[in-house]
Formats: sequence, structure tokens, C-alpha cells
Amino acid sequence: MEIIHSPSQMTAWANQALGAGKTIALTPTMGAFHEGHLSLMRMARHQADLTVTSIFVNPIQFGPEEDFDQYPKSLAKDAAMAEKEGVEILFAPTVADMYPEGFQTLITVKGITDRLCGLSRPGHFDGVTTVVAKLFNIVKPTVAIFGRKDFQQLAILRKMVCDLNWDIEIIGHPIVREEDGLAMSSRNTYLSVTERQAALTLVKSIKHVRQRFREGETNAEQLRCEAAKILSDNDKVTIDYLSLVDQRTLNDQTVINHDSVFLVAAKVGTTRLIDNTVLFDEN
Repeated sequence: MEIIHSPSQMTAWANQALGAGKTIALTPTMGAFHEGHLSLMRMARHQADLTVTSIFVNPIQFGPEEDFDQYPKSLAKDAAMAEKEGVEILFAPTVADMYPEGFQTLITVKGITDRLCGLSRPGHFDGVTTVVAKLFNIVKPTVAIFGRKDFQQLAILRKMVCDLNWDIEIIGHPIVREEDGLAMSSRNTYLSVTERQAALTLVKSIKHVRQRFREGETNAEQLRCEAAKILSDNDKVTIDYLSLVDQRTLNDQTVINHDSVFLVAAKVGTTRLIDNTVLFDEN
């Protein structure tokens, strides 16, 4: 495996690969790899001839009170893990490489960014779409793999690719969970032992909504109230949002169906966690 830091060198490698008739799968990450990240890399290997994994903790998607400075970074460990998964290129640019002096351009997807996480994290998705657009231009992938844990992000990136006529397939990988059901996240390392137990209320709320839907309940407000009760019973959990939405438009629904998604965001202690489930799915 080769580690590339320079965007221009990364593009030169991509141009050479594409010129040789190869396809490229990209897995964008912020590093601090866990099994969820590794599963994206494994999927990528089945989607293209060559795989590129990027590591970049993107400052412009963090708010002023968020955890950019504390976000875990472990390039050497991550590189060893990526190499073991058969990744050809680990692209790890610096902030100065990605946002040189005088950088002023943002990519904005309107509409589906103004709800859910977009309400509590203003500007976050402009940061996400901008950095992903840059990665697409630098790496030139034919397919890109993203985890479905951030369902809103996945929907936004699909919209961006569609609107801008990029010939890139966006694949959402099912959520990878710990043995106790908690969705894998680099931020899970912030949780104390008691907070980790409290975080399982997110999983409990998801299982409850799925079960109630299977029993025939389709009233979205009723299910939101029941899920809120589960989360509110733990004093370490502060709800950000509980939403039942259409998985394509992310519009709130009053009556749900098999295409609906239940999304939850909450702070456990000071750590913000997200989770979701597509109601017809098993994750």
C-alpha cells in the first residue's frame, strides 16, 4: 500500500489508473478506524479494480463548540489496518493541502440539509459536501462507499452527485454495530462506562419502533412519543431529534410505511451520537 499526502500526486495516480482502464472505489473517512470503516474497505474491493481510502479530519464541517481538536487521530495504526484490508492507496492530505490560503468556495445542497442534523449543526453539511466534492475531483472514483449510519449525509451526497451529473455510483453500507448493538463510531471512545450503558437507549428506541411497526402501528407521532419516553427515562441522554421520514426526500411523515426511516440523534453526556433504521431493513 502507498500513502499519498499531496492532492496533485493523488490525481496523477488516479489519471494513470483510469488511463489503464482501471476503476477506482473510494472510501472517504476521518480515520480512527474501527470495524465499520474496515467493512467499507472490504465492500470497496468488490466494487472496483483499485481501492483508495482517504483520511482527512475536515475542519469546515465542525462547529465552533464541536470536537475538531479532540477528534482521535492515529495515522500509523490506521495505515496498518488499511493495508491489511488490501487498500492500494491511503490518501491523507493536510488541511493546508485541501484548503490553501484564500480558499473561498463551498458546495451547498439546499432543502434536505436544513433539517435533522442540519438544524443543530449549521454549516456542517456545507463542509461535508465541499470536502467530498474535492475528494471526488482529486481521486476520480467510479464508485464511493459511505456508511449508512449517517443517513442524512448519504442522502445529501446522492443528491449532490445527481444534481451535478457526476458519473459516480454512491453505495450505502449497512450500519455496523458493536456486540451490544451500539452503532460503531469513533466518538464511542469518548463515553464513560455509565455513558456507554446510557447510549444503548438509542438502540432500544430503534428496536421498539421497528417492533411496533411490525405489529401494525403506522402513526409517526405515536411512535415518536414512545421512542422519546425510552430515551427520556435515562438522565444522561438529551434528545436532539427523533424523526420518521421518507428515505429519499427526508421529509417528515405522519403515516409511515416500509420506505420510512427512523432517525435519532442525542447527546449522551457531552458526546453526540446518531443512529437510524430503515423500517424494511434488518439493520
